Amino acid sequence: MSRLLLLSFAALVRGFYLPGVAPREYKDNERVEIRVHKLSSPRTHLPYDYYSLPFCRPAEIVKQAENLGEVLHGAVIQNSPYDIYMGKSEFRVACRVKLERGHRVSLAQRVRQDYRVHMIMDNLPAATKMIAEMPDGTKKDMYDRGFRLGFIGSKDIPGTDPGKPYINNHLRFIVKYHRSDTFSGARIVGFEVEAYSVKHTFEGEWNEQAPKLTSVPLRPDLAPMPAWSNEIIYTYDVVWESSDIAWASRWDLYLYMGDDQVHWFSILNSLVIVLLLSGIVAMIMVRTLRRDLQEYNSVEEKEELLEESGWKLVHADVLRTPQNSTLLAVSVGTGMQLLCMTFISIGCAMLGFLSPANRGSMMTVTILLFVLMGCVAGFCAAVTYKAFKGAKWKALTLLTAFLYPGITFGIFFFLNFFIWGQASSGAVPFGTMFALLCIWFLVSFPLVWVGVWLGYRRTLADPPVKTNMVPRVIPSQAWYLHLLFTMVIGGILPFGAVFIELYFIMSSVWLQRFYYVFGFLALVLLILIITCAEMAIVLCYFQLCNENYQWQWRSFLNTGSAGLFLFGYSFVYFSSTLEIMGAVSTMLYFAYMFITSLLFSLVTGTVGFVASWWFVLQIYGAVKVD
Repeated sequence: MSRLLLLSFAALVRGFYLPGVAPREYKDNERVEIRVHKLSSPRTHLPYDYYSLPFCRPAEIVKQAENLGEVLHGAVIQNSPYDIYMGKSEFRVACRVKLERGHRVSLAQRVRQDYRVHMIMDNLPAATKMIAEMPDGTKKDMYDRGFRLGFIGSKDIPGTDPGKPYINNHLRFIVKYHRSDTFSGARIVGFEVEAYSVKHTFEGEWNEQAPKLTSVPLRPDLAPMPAWSNEIIYTYDVVWESSDIAWASRWDLYLYMGDDQVHWFSILNSLVIVLLLSGIVAMIMVRTLRRDLQEYNSVEEKEELLEESGWKLVHADVLRTPQNSTLLAVSVGTGMQLLCMTFISIGCAMLGFLSPANRGSMMTVTILLFVLMGCVAGFCAAVTYKAFKGAKWKALTLLTAFLYPGITFGIFFFLNFFIWGQASSGAVPFGTMFALLCIWFLVSFPLVWVGVWLGYRRTLADPPVKTNMVPRVIPSQAWYLHLLFTMVIGGILPFGAVFIELYFIMSSVWLQRFYYVFGFLALVLLILIITCAEMAIVLCYFQLCNENYQWQWRSFLNTGSAGLFLFGYSFVYFSSTLEIMGAVSTMLYFAYMFITSLLFSLVTGTVGFVASWWFVLQIYGAVKVD
């Protein structure tokens, strides 16, 4: 147990890495190691071990230790047979591989599924350079993760048969380095890969030590390498380019999004929604509520108010315990847990503590923060439950610790069987599963218990109004106050406030693009919270004015319905943007989007509930009640 906690703490500490503090200088002709990472595809989202395909292998395969985030991402980092030396440009033959029928089938299948190869040099990922045209007409270099395993032949590609798969068997490593008078040697600041398909030929018998290739130097008229061939000759060459990019800034090219104007448009779009809602809330708070309070607190008009309607008439029922109060308290507690975890994670990433150089650090730190925020979940759930006059604190503790985490883990565990069935490296090993369960039961659950204990010990302020023994009859409500209608209105505006930024996040996850604009993300999160709070207050006020005092669950569901819009948008995104292949990959997509939508609903619903609760206490604390 102590070893498990120590490893978890070490992973958390390793995640906080300041970019630019650990450079490595290479001397001339010093060996530069290339590590292979994994094979991945935006069409299947099933990663595979690099050596699951018939590539060249080193004499001994050595695996690098991975953190929790890397394991969950299916990363298997291993050494490679590529021999590269600092400043030495050369052409080399990696190996000649004989293909059996199973190898040819696997290669052709992975090429058709658009798999990409991922490598690492000096902790930099291999990337393919693309030329992107900006809105102002200028051109900008952008980078895509990894390089393509192969391509499908077409009439536009000379020497290929349409519909047939071809393998990229020649790699050109373009390594950029930086020299300075402040240090000796050279620092690597860029790692690009250009992949080519070449059907190599050779003279006489194959000589492993000194093969005589007749296809060298490479020429445009050479035929490409079919994936169904009986053998493949793998080659590579190295090009060294001097660069003015400093080591501390070498990730800037990788993380450049090229969409700053779109992000600013997203912020402005969200601000318009916030300003509109702020105006409505200000009108309610300043004009309508002030008028209501003056009327309700006027002694002369009390006789007339007895026959009028308004939110004051439900003062004796507005704090009545709602149905399923335990479930609501648990949902609020988990929502606050997720909200705190999100704020801290984004804040650390925004300040540069979570470097992309430390792969998997974001996932690792997010999971560990969720576990540590169990104390927040227990505290907030207990305070809410105590305000509801609940007494089953043991059930509250168990549900807070196991309900929503259990749903998420259950879906994840179920999907893992299908990933195992595909022989993917994305399948989480049983050892990691056991470690997650230990962290959950031995760390998260005790923290939830501590939070519940602290929450129950907290003395709550006296409620501003007393609750009658007999509940008031709720009059018939207008159609626009129906729960389904208010959920549509309460969910669409928060979702609209984050819609554009959400597109980039989903593209980063499902199209495997770089995303590191956490400053924009922090602003969007703040706008989302303000939008949910204001939307909940407006809808709660209208509901109370129509003498419906059951505001607790409705305030949670009104803004929590933003998760339903997110899940609905996942169908639109799936059909319009993605090209996912296979039943298992489709199931993974919708299952993960369901989990994401559920957690998004908990966060937005919690914000709406807390804002409405504060609003109710404020207005009923300001009115005089006999």
